[in-house]
Amino acid sequence: MRAFLLFALVACLILGTGVLQSWNSALLILNMGLVSAVMALGVNLQWGLAGLFNVGVMGFVALGGLAVVLVSMPPVPAAWAAGGVQILTGLVIGAASIVAAVLVWSRLRGALRGWATAAVLLAGMVIYRMVLDPAVDAVEAVDPALAGYLGGLGLPVLLAWPVGGLLAAGVALVIGKTALGLRSDYLAIATLGIAEIIIAVLKNEDWMARGVKNVIGLPRPVPYEVDLQADPAFVERAAGFGLDPTTASTLYVKLEYGILFAVVLIALLVLAQLALKSPWGRMMRAIRDNETAARAMGKDVTARHLQVFILGSAICGVAGAMMTTLDGQLTPGTYQPLRYTFLIWVMVIVGGSGNNLGAVLGGFLIWFLWVQVEPMAQVLMGLVTAGMADGSWLKGHLLDSVQHMRLLTMGVILLLVLRLNPRGLLPER
Repeated sequence: MRAFLLFALVACLILGTGVLQSWNSALLILNMGLVSAVMALGVNLQWGLAGLFNVGVMGFVALGGLAVVLVSMPPVPAAWAAGGVQILTGLVIGAASIVAAVLVWSRLRGALRGWATAAVLLAGMVIYRMVLDPAVDAVEAVDPALAGYLGGLGLPVLLAWPVGGLLAAGVALVIGKTALGLRSDYLAIATLGIAEIIIAVLKNEDWMARGVKNVIGLPRPVPYEVDLQADPAFVERAAGFGLDPTTASTLYVKLEYGILFAVVLIALLVLAQLALKSPWGRMMRAIRDNETAARAMGKDVTARHLQVFILGSAICGVAGAMMTTLDGQLTPGTYQPLRYTFLIWVMVIVGGSGNNLGAVLGGFLIWFLWVQVEPMAQVLMGLVTAGMADGSWLKGHLLDSVQHMRLLTMGVILLLVLRLNPRGLLPER
């Protein structure tokens, strides 16, 4: 009953937005709430189920966005002809150098091991740069205003969602192999640093996804508004509901996105619930509560942590692909830890760590507040300063501070929940 009432409250808040503001705003909040809930599920799987403190959520979300470009955008033939194969060759050489260095380090002993490993890495780096750099320059010189990158595979954009999960899972495997042996605080530092490295690569490697020049015009899994407005049958149906074609088309597109996102969220929620109640889920919670006892019972704690780290990161990658598809563009400069790490953690903590329904609830509730706090504060400050003289420094200061109310509200909510109800709105059962 408590869960039902809380979800009903969130539904009323979204419906109220539609009635008081616009249904376009309500559907946009709903769609981003669905995406945020998927991200919160991934973090809850890592933290709530296994106790892994991953603050590199932003990096895995960005990898999901990159997958949309690599899968759905058409290839750029001129860029491939200029240096596409050479770039792939350089990447293979770089990966082979790392593998060779690892083999040398594992097979040699004594002082020779360090020198031999350094020599392999140095030689590999020189060859890698000699092959890669000229090809990158050639590719980025191909129509840099509109292209300047290799493009993608030209496949349906919906395929990019599972590919985003696989890409994030592959990077999580590499990270987990090196970082999951660290203590929780060091793991947090390592994942945060790796996320920043991922964003730096996206911003600077123009040949891959145009860097900060952004990739726009991504394919969509739903119709375009202009196509709907040109369809006489759609215009007639819209008129039957008393809507003009422009409003009806925007509502229809957002509603279709909402249906797609809801299907993904429900599927992941069902799978997460099955995992939580399975023997594997009980084992993960036992490891979370007492690693020493779990090791004494013969459980491979590091391997299980790696499993759940990969699964949670994959879910965040899927969410990142969904969000980029909704935006219609990849903008690496917008990936900020405040939005894609801190806010997701607030959703999990407020909703209820260890409870999948709580993570979903937190995703909807916190996103609604993140969007609506600023206009609410604008109205409140307008009332507070109504009696003040125009041009007053205090009135100007209060009105200019409205934009900071969003951050203040998130901090106050987090402090109140941690102080009054540290297990969240829907505690783990």
